[in-house]
Amino acid sequence: MSRQFESAARSWETNAGDESGSKFDFSIGESVNGLDLAEGDDEFVVTVDVPGYETADIEVRLSGANDVLHVDGERSRETDADEDQFIRRERRAQSFSRRVQLPQPVDDEDVTARLNNGVLTITLGKAESDESHHIDIE
Repeated sequence: MSRQFESAARSWETNAGDESGSKFDFSIGESVNGLDLAEGDDEFVVTVDVPGYETADIEVRLSGANDVLHVDGERSRETDADEDQFIRRERRAQSFSRRVQLPQPVDDEDVTARLNNGVLTITLGKAESDESHHIDIE
């Protein structure tokens, strides 16, 4: 019961950002895969826990004005010819879907993703900012 209260508290903290819910994450699926977002001088690094998933099981894409990162995963249960041999079977097909609103747009040509030991690391270079530029005075 203690774990259920902790889980509920974490869920509340994630969604307490504003009235419309957290802008950081929109999760769909049976389990929530841990996700971190870090910012460097010229890049963002997103790290997602994806234990048991292979590279072919995961899809990563950008949408919007390259400021929403989508990470989706789906793995299916391997089926054996003789399923009656199992005394207990808890491993099953699973999927997850994570959405992260990035603080600013990223350069879609400067994105890399690497899967190592159940941890997906996505590096996204920040887009050149056109918000300010020098104006010569005549």
